[in-house]
Amino acid sequence: MRTLVLLALVGFAAQLVDGSLGMAYGVTSTTLLLAIGTNPAAASATVHLAEIGTTVASGVSHWTFRNVDWGVVAKIGVPGAIGAFAGATFLSWLSTEIATPVMAVLLLALGLYVLIRFTVRGLRTDRLGQPLRKRFLAPLGLLAGFMDATGGGGWGPVGTPAILASGRLEPRKVIGSIDTSEFFVAVAASLGFLVGLGGAGVDYRWALALLLGGLVAAPIAAWLVRLLPPRVLGSAVGGLIVLTNARTLVNLETLGLDPLLRSAVLGLVVLAWIAAVVHSVRRHRGERDLPAASARAEQEVTAAPTS
Repeated sequence: MRTLVLLALVGFAAQLVDGSLGMAYGVTSTTLLLAIGTNPAAASATVHLAEIGTTVASGVSHWTFRNVDWGVVAKIGVPGAIGAFAGATFLSWLSTEIATPVMAVLLLALGLYVLIRFTVRGLRTDRLGQPLRKRFLAPLGLLAGFMDATGGGGWGPVGTPAILASGRLEPRKVIGSIDTSEFFVAVAASLGFLVGLGGAGVDYRWALALLLGGLVAAPIAAWLVRLLPPRVLGSAVGGLIVLTNARTLVNLETLGLDPLLRSAVLGLVVLAWIAAVVHSVRRHRGERDLPAASARAEQEVTAAPTS
């Protein structure tokens, strides 16, 4: 019972971040399931099964708050479903001994990408309103869908920063469209795991617990997306993913690392994570205060007496 309650809380927290940032439900939930000893393919299958329900709730919530661009959903959702099905069948084929480090490396790479992308670079605004082409969204959907199924998450970490970086769609609509189109990915990945695993190893009670937590968080997240700074959230979530999966890798018996060295590596990761979040907070405050400072300077110039 305690495990189910914990999973429900994780599902709530993961969906709260995912719905307001456009990523991290899958990688956060899958990372936890791996940490408690779940088979990698079964962990990803369980999370994607829960995501079928959470993505519907998230999509409806974002649509209610007008955060969805349906053209983007259509252009990226179908290729994403194809990539997810391929990724699920591929992961189901791998042995557990191979799949565990492979998934940890994928999640670590995705976490690094999110952490660096949101910490170092800001969001472009000079291209807002320009159309997003199918020749850009289709390959992006294929890659993101494949990464999502094999890594237990990746649709948001790959898709959201890529579209944000294009500067053609305002952030809240990027997040709403990515969350809504993830429904197609979740369904396709679940079908792929059903074909590959036949349902073996999937704990439906765990999937239900994750789902219930996500359903509660979905409407809250769709509202919060208008208020929370994506840059700070991106650094926080990216660092959490990096830390958790770095811990998985350094603890692999095949590496044979000394316990002191493991602690030193994880300590450096924590310090880098804290530094990234602090940097993002400072940059966000600076970007937020810049318009106000410019307005005050303009008023001072206007009010200055002329000689």
